[in-house]
Amino acid sequence: MISDRKLEHLLICKYYDVEFKNKTTGFEDIELIHQALPEINKNDIDLSTSVFGKKMESPLFITAITGGHPVAKDINKNLAIAAEEMNIALGVGSQRAAIEHPELADTYTVVRENAPDCLLVGNIGAPQLNLADKAVEILDADILAIHLNPLQESIQPEGDLDARGFLDSISKICDTVDIPVMAKETGCGISSETAKDLVNAGIDYIDIEGAGGTSWAAVETYRADDRYLGETFWDWGIPTAISTVEVTSSVDVPVISSGGIRNGLEAAKAIALGADAVGMALPFLKESVSVEDIIEYINKFNESLRIAMFLVGANNIEELKNSNLIIKGETKQWLEDRGFNTTKYSRR
Repeated sequence: MISDRKLEHLLICKYYDVEFKNKTTGFEDIELIHQALPEINKNDIDLSTSVFGKKMESPLFITAITGGHPVAKDINKNLAIAAEEMNIALGVGSQRAAIEHPELADTYTVVRENAPDCLLVGNIGAPQLNLADKAVEILDADILAIHLNPLQESIQPEGDLDARGFLDSISKICDTVDIPVMAKETGCGISSETAKDLVNAGIDYIDIEGAGGTSWAAVETYRADDRYLGETFWDWGIPTAISTVEVTSSVDVPVISSGGIRNGLEAAKAIALGADAVGMALPFLKESVSVEDIIEYINKFNESLRIAMFLVGANNIEELKNSNLIIKGETKQWLEDRGFNTTKYSRR
């Protein structure tokens, strides 16, 4: 049953090591250029952004975590209360469970009930064209995310392995719903080629969810009777820093950089690489048990982002996007082998 699978995913993510083993996000290869004379007032730095349709006080998205099991209701409620108070964006897990099992709908509707003004992101899979309108209705969503998870589907016993026609389905979903549509990976990143295909299909926003954070191959490994496949593909994917460059250099839509970002310094690097916002999920599940915990974590994130912006002399997110940085190491090699000019970031 879908609900049981949702609970298994929650418990595994919370209590097991599900992060990449031998592959990182690549942000250790990104160096922001320190400004000894920033010539700005740190207390005046503006973290707000409006590029996703509503003004948010921080570029932080709490990306899709949960829903579809009674245990998820309290988690989503606490996340919603915190997101509303801090005026940041919040996404939910796949809504298929609520649509196929209406008795689970309150694990999602609790979000809008407790976050009436928050930017909320719904969530369905690419094959689920017939669920799009209902997903938007259940959540009263501002954006509908279509998740892409071919690796997870390949590993999980009940996975959907026929990926034919997904791009056509995505195009139809974009034409069907009357709110913006976001495409999001689930931990393996998005390439420049895929990003172009998605935008050509009508996608308004992209959440790259690159490699280096949660590995859904790892999650499915803990569920499997035979761990061979999950362990083989545990570290599969495009590192987040690399995917951020590939996507932001290739398409002209707002981009969320996510996948292993854990603090405001890494977020600042992602934004300086071209992202408009950043997403985090696992830390809110691992470290947060109450509304107060969530708000404290958000405040720490915002403060570390503000310090990073102060140290590069950026008054706001747009100035941070134009700050100088150096790309080095394996990240530089990967990007240059793929035809991207890494030197353009060093003197802007």
